[in-house]
Amino acid sequence: MTELSKNLPECGPHDPLPKRPRRLPPALACDVHAHVCGPRHLFPLVENRLYNPPEASGEEYIGMLDALGLTRGVLVQPSVYGTDNRAMLDVLAIYPDRLRGVAVLPFDVPLEEIHRLHALGVRGVRCNIVDLQTGKGKLPIDNLKQLANKIKKLGWHIEFLMHVNEFADLDLQLQTLDIPLVFGHLGYVPTQIEQTDGFEAMIRMAKKGLAWIKLTAPYRLTTQAYPYPSVNATAHRLLAEVPQCLMWGSDWPHVFIKSAMPNDGDLYNLFLDWVKNEALLQTILVDNPASIYDF
Repeated sequence: MTELSKNLPECGPHDPLPKRPRRLPPALACDVHAHVCGPRHLFPLVENRLYNPPEASGEEYIGMLDALGLTRGVLVQPSVYGTDNRAMLDVLAIYPDRLRGVAVLPFDVPLEEIHRLHALGVRGVRCNIVDLQTGKGKLPIDNLKQLANKIKKLGWHIEFLMHVNEFADLDLQLQTLDIPLVFGHLGYVPTQIEQTDGFEAMIRMAKKGLAWIKLTAPYRLTTQAYPYPSVNATAHRLLAEVPQCLMWGSDWPHVFIKSAMPNDGDLYNLFLDWVKNEALLQTILVDNPASIYDF
């Protein structure tokens, strides 16, 4: 078992008492971005991690979903486990009707392993460009093509953790992958940076039906406290231009954050401030996740 390093940031626990939403979500609504962590004695952490995660179980996550009135959820493999997806897979096995997974895999993963993971509820691969970038503004396109060719027939997608502002020709670099692409955290552009060529490229991809964007983790884009007012402009821009390609997620249990621990009810209510149209709520919370994650 990997011992916890005293030199790494210790993540605090999530708020166990989510506030009630001002309005209940539509039936079959989905939280498309969350992580489970632990138990530590069963699932060792990678040596080159950036933080020590909290204990955050599948049972606790389901409790949060129930408190907000959400039916479905998507677990995304956190970086602290590398390509060891067992902690996530254990939870998927307990809640196969309610949860789907996004795994982290080596680019040369065997096709047999992909089919095994599909049977266990995985529907996509996460590519962490923030930490694994091959060079400023350049993506590992050859490796991504190799992976995309393996997962295409199963209807999987690639999810990117990346600052899209660092890739001015993002759409040109990714246009040959020919599978759905998902971008986290509204494109992950800090609010002190003006919307850039990379952000515009992400929007162009979404307008062509090639990309989906998660409205997640506004606190990662700003130094402001809740309700993170400087993020509003980015959220409203996406809602105005590509509403048909958006999904919402909690980012529970909010690992490795530099701001105060958010309450998940507050985060959902902020989303309701952004989206007041019931038909659009249905698209973002139900229809798009059902399509991308094969519920």
